[in-house]
This record gives sequence, C-alpha cells and structure tokens, in this order.
Amino acid sequence: MGGFTHRFRGLRETSRDHLLRACHVLRSKRLGLRSLNRAQIDSILEPACCTIVSQLSNSEVDSYVLSESSLFIYPLKIVMKTCGTTKLLHSIPQILELAGAISLAVRSVRYSRGTFIFENVQPAPHRSFTEEVDFLDSYFKNGRGYLLGDPSFPNRNWHVYVAEEEPEKAVADPTVGVNLEMCMTGLDREKAAVFFKNPGTDGEMTKMSGINEIIPSHEICDFEFEPCGYSMNAIEGASYSTVHVTPEDGFSYASYEAWGWLWGRAPAVDREGS
Repeated sequence: MGGFTHRFRGLRETSRDHLLRACHVLRSKRLGLRSLNRAQIDSILEPACCTIVSQLSNSEVDSYVLSESSLFIYPLKIVMKTCGTTKLLHSIPQILELAGAISLAVRSVRYSRGTFIFENVQPAPHRSFTEEVDFLDSYFKNGRGYLLGDPSFPNRNWHVYVAEEEPEKAVADPTVGVNLEMCMTGLDREKAAVFFKNPGTDGEMTKMSGINEIIPSHEICDFEFEPCGYSMNAIEGASYSTVHVTPEDGFSYASYEAWGWLWGRAPAVDREGS
C-alpha cells in the first residue's frame, strides 16, 4: 500500500502527515525493494525534497529517519512519511520506475493525511485533496478518495486515497498487520520542552521523553534536530513504530505511528492538546 508524511526542523515546518505504502507482488529476487542501493533510494527522496539522516536495519526491514520524517523499505512494500511543505507524491514516478526494473508491479496503494495546518503554503500537487486524488489517479487504476471526520471540526478531518488491483488478480499480502496512527497538536509546554536541545543533553530526548518505554522491545534509531525537533524510528522483526515532534509553542505537533502490534501505551506529550 502507499502513503506519505513530513519534515520538522527548527522553526519551519509543522504537519503534513502523508503516508506512502506501495505493495508489490511480483518477486524477482528475495530482497525485492531492499536490493535498491543508496543512490537509488536517494533518487526516490530527492523529488520529495527530503534526505536520509540516520538508518537502522534488521533481517526484515530497512528503516530510515529522514529530514522530513521516515522511510521503511520491505522486500514488497514501501512506507514513506513526509511533512511540512515536502512533495511526497512526486516520489511516485521514481518508485514505480525502480520497482519495474526489478520486475515488481504495484498491487495496492494507500495515501493518507490529516488536514494541513498551513494549507495555503502547500506546493502542487498538495494544494487540495482533489488535486492529490487527480495526481494519484494518473498513476493508479481503481482509485477512490475518502474524507473522514466530523464536519463540525474540519481541521481534524482525515483524507484517504486507496487504489487496488482487481480482486481476481490480488495476492494475499504476507505483511498485513494492525496499523495505529496518532497526530497531536497543542502539546503540553513542559513535556514538549525536552525536545529542545540543551548543552549536555545530546542523545537524551528519547529517554527523557519516555519514548523508549512505548514499545520497550523495539530497537530505536533517533535523531535530534537543531535547535529543536525530534524523529525516531523503531523496529522489531517486520514491525515498526515512529515518532516525530515539533515542539515550538503556537504550532507544536507530534505524530506517532506503529504497525504490526497491539499497543497499550502512547507518547505522553499531548496532555493539553488535541
């Protein structure tokens, strides 16, 4: 499936939680998409205007913390999240080209995002959900767009696009699991303060925030931005979780996503927000 999300850093971007998942079913080799080299992965990210800042891998998945969120690459699936004013959908042509070169075809795609906090500064094709759907329909068949949420709270709606091949051609996805996503604004100032860098606290945000206790068994790869901001990917087997925080007062934002588990904990940074 497919989806897309963000970049935080410093005093700039806020939220644009897209998610990209592209599932492929025609195997050419066991590694599949994981056989892509660094230059090829960079070529996927360049059109979206983001870069890799750290990496963590295991036997099931390659995980990348991005300047604008996260990327997870499985043999037959890509999960890409970007934020701010990135151009996530512009990565699609390169993903399709690289997948086709190793004899992989798209089975299903999911793109989703919340309502943009700063919708008027989004670049094409992200200026409206209609524009995004039209762009996606130019690459995928049988696509459908949905708007979820309460009409009384338009700033809390969720936009979802799904495209799947015909049922008779579908093949069971061996990586299907439970997916949880949370987007939070108006963060508690005291709790968000741990995501500002201070002398002598380098590398401490994960522990000070309690993020390391959300799923203790996950191996964590984190990154602290200057002068503030935080991103984390964590993996265990094929499961992953990811946290991104922009702590600036007035447009603070945090996102949490986990896939593959049932969870009983969540980041404790939202006590006063929505």
